[in-house]
Amino acid sequence: MKNVQWVFVFYALAALCSMLAIGVAIGLKSILGIFGAIILLIVIMGMGFKTKKSMRDKGLL
Repeated sequence: MKNVQWVFVFYALAALCSMLAIGVAIGLKSILGIFGAIILLIVIMGMGFKTKKSMRDKGLL
């Protein structure tokens, strides 16, 4: 088993929190909160994919 890439664990937990925030915003019926959490999720996922690509290009993965 390879070493754990903690940066990806962080991105996964941050994305999970964003998804939970979407559910909370739906429960609170907050349109602004829903859209904010969706945008946050997209940004976090994009940063994770960008980090993975840069690490793959450097040969770290």
